[in-house]
Amino acid sequence: MMFTTTWLSKRARLKTALSAVALCTLTSTAMAAAIDKSAIQFIGPLSDDMQLKPYQTEHRDAIIANLLPHLQKNTSRVRVFGDEQDWQAFDKVSALTLGGLQALKFTASAERFSQGKLSLKGIENAQLFINGEKQTEKDKTYELALSQGDHQIVIITEQVPNWHDVAIDFEAKSEESALTFSAKEQHGLSAKQLFDAPTISYISMSPNGAHFLTSTRHYDDKSANQALYVTELKNAKNKTIYRFESAQPSNITWSPDGSSLVYLIEGELKRLNLETLQLTVIAKHLAGANGFQFYNNDSLIFSWSKSPSDDGKLTKHYQGLQDRWSYARTTSQVYLLDISTGLSKILSQGPLSHSLEDFDAQQGVVLMSRSAQAMNRSPEPATELVELNIASATSNVLGQFKTFNQAKYTDDGIYVTAGPDFRDGLGRNLPEGMLANNYDGQLYLLSRDGKKATALSKEFDPAIGQLTVLANGDALLKVTEQDTVQLYQYDLSKKRFNNVNTGFDVVEQFSFSDERNPTLLVTGTTASTPQQLKQLTVGKSRTKVLWDSTPISYQHTDIAALEEFNFINPEGVEIKGRVYLPHNIDKSKQYPALVYYYGGTSPVTRGFTGRYPFNLWAEHGYVVYVIQPTGATGFGQEFSAKHVNAWGEYTANDIINGTRAFLNQYPFVDSKRVGNLGASYGGFMTMLLATKTDMFSASIAHAGISNITSYWGQGWWGYLYSAEASKNSYPWNNPQLYSQHSPVFHADKVTTPLLLLHGDSDTNVPVGESHNMYTALKLLGKDVDLIEYKGADHQIFARDKRFDWWNTMLAYFDKNLKDQPQWWQYLYPEK
Repeated sequence: MMFTTTWLSKRARLKTALSAVALCTLTSTAMAAAIDKSAIQFIGPLSDDMQLKPYQTEHRDAIIANLLPHLQKNTSRVRVFGDEQDWQAFDKVSALTLGGLQALKFTASAERFSQGKLSLKGIENAQLFINGEKQTEKDKTYELALSQGDHQIVIITEQVPNWHDVAIDFEAKSEESALTFSAKEQHGLSAKQLFDAPTISYISMSPNGAHFLTSTRHYDDKSANQALYVTELKNAKNKTIYRFESAQPSNITWSPDGSSLVYLIEGELKRLNLETLQLTVIAKHLAGANGFQFYNNDSLIFSWSKSPSDDGKLTKHYQGLQDRWSYARTTSQVYLLDISTGLSKILSQGPLSHSLEDFDAQQGVVLMSRSAQAMNRSPEPATELVELNIASATSNVLGQFKTFNQAKYTDDGIYVTAGPDFRDGLGRNLPEGMLANNYDGQLYLLSRDGKKATALSKEFDPAIGQLTVLANGDALLKVTEQDTVQLYQYDLSKKRFNNVNTGFDVVEQFSFSDERNPTLLVTGTTASTPQQLKQLTVGKSRTKVLWDSTPISYQHTDIAALEEFNFINPEGVEIKGRVYLPHNIDKSKQYPALVYYYGGTSPVTRGFTGRYPFNLWAEHGYVVYVIQPTGATGFGQEFSAKHVNAWGEYTANDIINGTRAFLNQYPFVDSKRVGNLGASYGGFMTMLLATKTDMFSASIAHAGISNITSYWGQGWWGYLYSAEASKNSYPWNNPQLYSQHSPVFHADKVTTPLLLLHGDSDTNVPVGESHNMYTALKLLGKDVDLIEYKGADHQIFARDKRFDWWNTMLAYFDKNLKDQPQWWQYLYPEK
């Protein structure tokens, strides 16, 4: 006990720092081998005056779980009950016994999927965590199954009779299961970081620029699939003055003078006075209401939807093609709500749903869009733009359009975003005879009476998406520019587009004030850097970072190197691409590679993360080539128009030629170990490529289309999407397109191993599309696997499914491209 007391003395406490990273590699299968103590960090005692250890109480798991996050951090010391303790090398510990709790921490690095047993010797009570997840022990032994990469192991000990007897042994399951143990802080990027890290999911700036709101979202092991949100109200100095934590507000809108905030929370519409922070309930019973905005100081304008009640019938009689959508019979109308009494009155009328586009309170008019015809009369519905005069209750139809996205008032008329075919092709910039791709958004100026329209973006190659209008009447536009997402200001007086320099590859969200020189908030990423929140002034290049996820979640993390790789296709068109390289690449060796594409109407943007985590794939030892083949928007109208009536014709050639050029440019990529994958239209491309080439050694198609006809007829939006992808072509007038471009009609040509992934509740591309191809390839005796995700729709959102999905894809490629089947067999053992 005297030694323990001396050990606890602050004056005598060791301040040993790790001067070097100790490494210990264990692969023995004959017997367990002890991990070198110099590869392990130690801290303790933590709360040495603890009367009862956690295992002696009723709240052990909670006590340990609360301490764990502080031990996981890459900090040199931990402060507990005012007492500071330093991490130090375990081999420097000379104590026999210690009070309170202690912890051991080290990194297990796997060069491939590895399994084995980790045994704790000399420790009577402890809990062990790998990457923050508690592990189940049996006789002081833990079964490990670690994917390639770095894994943090933390052991919190509660009862150790003699620290001299403590040892941690590892026994590998096989000679291939090599693990390197170290005390290093630097580590490779992990799936948990990409999914769980805090991100700003919502921003909103007050009209006067004096306040702004941010909502931050993150996940953890305890919340599992449930996202955790915190919404904060901040002043112009980025200081939090109000915080929502237990419940999150939605439908947030600011009063015109910026003095108050209105939002929906727990079924109530509330108003927050920003000076006094006093809350007032405006209205309740607003189920189905959304899109609240201040119409003036006294009232709010909003949309209110109503779904039909279940009629109890055994059958559903379809009223039209849109009736395949579950929400097709839901109607939505525009209302005004009086703030002082909560009284609402309807503005739009009739059986058709109306969508609120904009309003001009000074002139007393509201701009709305609606379907031109009732459901049963409109197989391919047109959109009407309608202006309502509130005082006279009269409506004026400003036009009927086959392509329409958004409309907003400006001083000189009405901005409209729509495809090139708006107003009989007013926006087309194409060679004679080419059909436009109306997913390639354009900007127009419509006169207030709807009689005259001007195309504003015919010479502007980026595809225009979100439209907002600044106080001076200029448009602020979110656009797809090649493989980036940017902000542009359209200067109405000078008739030109000006890039707003945010410094991001991908702008995610933005919000701005109504000042003369508006303040702009914007979130975004680059291909190699995580999310930031920035503040800038429109028209000026200076930016200020208000929030950065890197120091929060990505400290000491290795990120893949990024290189641009473009090539000229046989038609003389430059095809853009980029390559992700493993951070520790040795170019004297040979590496497997993955080729990713979409091939549909949009490019694969340069977001840091997403459903397909290129940086994570590179961390797992793959060189990743992302290609932007012909047909995508953001490269000009002629480039995107080649998507129409092509169904992979140009796209497949670009991917094949691009992969050949990539292999020629990167000689350290093994041409015999190249995999390819894509989703949705990209899944269709994967299947189609499997019928055209054997250059790939393994392929994955997620939610892909195998039969264009069945997708056209059965996918919820199949016939609408086909209105562009198969414009003017139908199975009866162009059977060649629908059959010969469908992969299942050429299944006998497939030689590449193929994995089909699909959500069994996919409404966009029904799971039958994968069933078609699986059936064909099985009957043909081909190498094919089909995995369905239960309850998943077109995309995999849920945290547990996302991790499993990412693991499944990597395990499949490890099996086929690295000759490492163990991970796949662990996930999907043969029965």
